[in-house]
Amino acid sequence: MSRIFLAVLLTALITIATPLAAQDRPEVDYPAWSNTAALAEAVVAEEDAPEQELLQLRSEIVEWRKTFEDAQNVNSGRIATVNAQISALGPAPAEGATEAEDVARRREELQKQLSELQAPRLTAVEAFSRADAIVQQIDAITAARQASQLAKKSPSPLLPLSWAPALSDGLSLVEGIGTELGLLSDRAIWQELKPKLPLIVAYLAAALLLLTAGRRWVRGLPSRLSAHASEHSRSVVAFIASLGQIVLPMIGVYLAIRAIKVAALTGQWTAPFVDALPSAAVILFSGSWLAGQMFPRQRLSHDSLVLDSGTGNKVRRTMNALAVIFALHHILSRAVLPQSGLYERVGDHIVRVPVAFSDAGVAVWHFVIMLVAAVCLFRLGSILRRLKRGLSEREIMYRHRVLVAMGSVIRVVAIVAVLVGALGYINLANMLIWPSMLTLALIQLLILLQDFIADLFDMMSGGEEGAREGLGPMLTGILLIVLSVPLFMMIWGARQTDLAEYWGSFQRGVSLGGVHLSPSGVLRFLLVFGIGYSIIRVIQEVFRNTILPKTRLEPGVQNAVVSGLGYVGVALVVVMAVTSAGIDLSSLAIVAGALSVGIGFGLQTIVSNFVSGIILLIERPVSVGDWIDAGGQQGIVKRISVRSTQIETFDRTEVIVPNSDLISQPVTNWTRHNKIGRIIIPLGVAYGTDTRKVERILREIIQDQPTVTIDPPPAVLFRGFGADSLDFEIRAMLSDVTGGMGVTSEVCHQIAERFAREGIEIPFAQRDIWLRNPEALRGDAVPAPARETLPGTVPDAQRPVTPSVYDPRLTFDGDDGDGGDGGDGDR
Repeated sequence: MSRIFLAVLLTALITIATPLAAQDRPEVDYPAWSNTAALAEAVVAEEDAPEQELLQLRSEIVEWRKTFEDAQNVNSGRIATVNAQISALGPAPAEGATEAEDVARRREELQKQLSELQAPRLTAVEAFSRADAIVQQIDAITAARQASQLAKKSPSPLLPLSWAPALSDGLSLVEGIGTELGLLSDRAIWQELKPKLPLIVAYLAAALLLLTAGRRWVRGLPSRLSAHASEHSRSVVAFIASLGQIVLPMIGVYLAIRAIKVAALTGQWTAPFVDALPSAAVILFSGSWLAGQMFPRQRLSHDSLVLDSGTGNKVRRTMNALAVIFALHHILSRAVLPQSGLYERVGDHIVRVPVAFSDAGVAVWHFVIMLVAAVCLFRLGSILRRLKRGLSEREIMYRHRVLVAMGSVIRVVAIVAVLVGALGYINLANMLIWPSMLTLALIQLLILLQDFIADLFDMMSGGEEGAREGLGPMLTGILLIVLSVPLFMMIWGARQTDLAEYWGSFQRGVSLGGVHLSPSGVLRFLLVFGIGYSIIRVIQEVFRNTILPKTRLEPGVQNAVVSGLGYVGVALVVVMAVTSAGIDLSSLAIVAGALSVGIGFGLQTIVSNFVSGIILLIERPVSVGDWIDAGGQQGIVKRISVRSTQIETFDRTEVIVPNSDLISQPVTNWTRHNKIGRIIIPLGVAYGTDTRKVERILREIIQDQPTVTIDPPPAVLFRGFGADSLDFEIRAMLSDVTGGMGVTSEVCHQIAERFAREGIEIPFAQRDIWLRNPEALRGDAVPAPARETLPGTVPDAQRPVTPSVYDPRLTFDGDDGDGGDGGDGDR
């Protein structure tokens, strides 16, 4: 209850504070905005406007747009009040009609106030539209320039004419680095280094230790730690410990770079390489860690992927090779080779070596690195495409299918990138090959994080069965995928400004059929609905357990009241939630009309069951606890909902009966108003038995039963002469018909005992069997003498054969039905 109270309080505070905050916003300087907008439109009109200037101007316009978006809510509280006052005056008179003079004057005053209050909002809306249009124009210009850079054609790296400039540029780079390194032999430099030498040596020694022995030590750390952990926490401990394979080497790289910086030995040729080392080290060590986690040499607990060790070794080696190539490509791109689109953004301060590589040189060196990467990527794709081979359908998981699909994609990407690069479109080729590698790495990282989250849930539940595959890990995994969407977009060239624009559009929401939906509105809807639904459930529980039991209402009526409260409450909560979300219910009228047509045609069965459920709850022909017979199903009513009724049969099975069947078909309710019911017990006695004696015995037995009513008294009826017996019938009313089967069983027991003592026979059916050729049964070869056929009879040979029934109680008689003594019979 305290959580519900706090949630309601927070909702009320937000609802109250929002209009107040909207009215306290400062005034907008529209003249300054007009000057800024005019300048921006003039810059946008220039075809060769610098991109840095465009982005700076865009940032300023975005701030103005945010201001105008906030200003659109100014005076919202007062506007709502004036609208309520106008509505209180009633509808405006129709054309040609008039209304009272004082009402018309008051309506005019309120309309004037409303116009004055809405004027700032309309101005803000107009300014917002102008700012948004300028931002979109700048984005369109930037996107067009980016596309032009990607489509830029360089000299083909396969042409021999491109090799000479590439070789010359490479030699110039080597010569410049060699010259700078040769200066290290100068004595003056070493004299300057002497005071710093102990610190430099300490840095280098620590870096060397971490990058060699430290890496080997941290690689075995997960298995050592997990050996001392519990079974359910082993995977979590191993995963966290494995992150040291990235952290520890990165500390070593940082110490090595720190030693170089302290020594101040870098110059314009080597400094760019040193600056690119940290990010390259992240690529290298992260790629190695990812390969080791996804395809480990030895799995400590469960398998993220079910595959044989040979395939895992191939994938791991190929991924490590790709990590090395990617790190080398990053260093060269940052320090030497310019590249458009992937790493460089306008405004990035990238320092390169003082040699201007020619277009041919850039194309050749980029193509060489990309070709090696494409070969490894194609090999990796070929291995991933075979992940499902040899696995049963039960062993194949969704991650197998995702990686197999990615294997097919990266094979195609590798081929296309090489072909495109060979034609001279180096930027486009780079934008295909490297983002594909990052995409595959991010997918594998998501798989590892999903496993880690599942292991966390398993550890927190103490190894409870099904914890790893529960709803919590699944929803968290879905959330991870959603949160990774911006990362995928950035991998494929989206800028931060693009993501901010997408996020702003998402926050502003969309309009569907005249209904505006925004994340804040949806959040308010869910919040109000959740709180309201919780309150309704609490009210239902209070009525069910506290209030209604103290009344004289029947249990069925109490359930009907509780259900009715739930339906009415949920309907009210939905209306409140929709209203709080800012959705105009009148705009849903057309949708409701179309929905009613669909209900009339496609949902008529559901609606019929719903209406029938309401009738059952109101008229209560059937209540919970009744013993009914409906639609061939007989049992006790356990629950009545708006769509169906749940019946528990006497063999403890649950049967769901649609409510429309209980309304439209005959229903036998054995215990609706009382539990009195009748039982009928038929029986027969042998011919020749004293019928009066039988009647007296049966009457004594039935009257002796404790649940048999006195009024009306039980009856023993002599029903007639049957084929094998004299037929009697016992009819009795029971005070509790639910025990009818037990009473019937007890009466039958007592009848059997009394009849046995009194010598009364309960007959069984008797049949005569005629044997036509008894000598054949004895194996007698002498045929029986022919009988004389009496007039009016049928010869034996022409008589139909009567099917015989085997029964050891049957008497074998030679009577052939002609009234003789059966002299030719056989016993």
